[in-house]
Amino acid sequence: MKNILIILFFVLLSLPFSFSQEKGFKLENVLVVAQQDKMEDRYSLEVSLIELLRQYNIKTMASLNVIKQGGSPKILLNDSVQNALKQQGIDTYMLISVRGYDKKFKPSEQLKSLEDELEAGHLFPVYRENITSVTFSVTFYRDEKPVHNELIKIGATGSREDVLKKLMKKLDKLLRKEWT
Repeated sequence: MKNILIILFFVLLSLPFSFSQEKGFKLENVLVVAQQDKMEDRYSLEVSLIELLRQYNIKTMASLNVIKQGGSPKILLNDSVQNALKQQGIDTYMLISVRGYDKKFKPSEQLKSLEDELEAGHLFPVYRENITSVTFSVTFYRDEKPVHNELIKIGATGSREDVLKKLMKKLDKLLRKEWT
């Protein structure tokens, strides 16, 4: 009876520690894929994200270095491209796109595969006149499977530069508190 009480005591004592040490999403390397139809939006997003991620010593690469201009992002699904990226130490893909404007969006309960997401069209530009907010979707993939998803809402935007500045500020907070 005494042994059972001692075991029960230690089990109860360790419970708070087991719940407080949840596995979080940790970002160590990433290929940044901005899913924008406008080339200037894609370039601005990828360059800004790479600069931010490098501040946290995260190994990064832009999809612009892998996909030829005007080429299909589906090339990222080729085994040779994936093997080349793995040899360079990249095994995580970060897809970022504009989800929409001026509405409250809920995170998807079932995330698309990397192939489906790369095939999807993304018609929304980073900035549009007369909008009050922009919602971005950021999804991370490893081994072609989604591992983490975030919706980031940017409010009260006045210009394209403001949108990017506010997005980087929110991503900086996520990197500091949750992703590193």
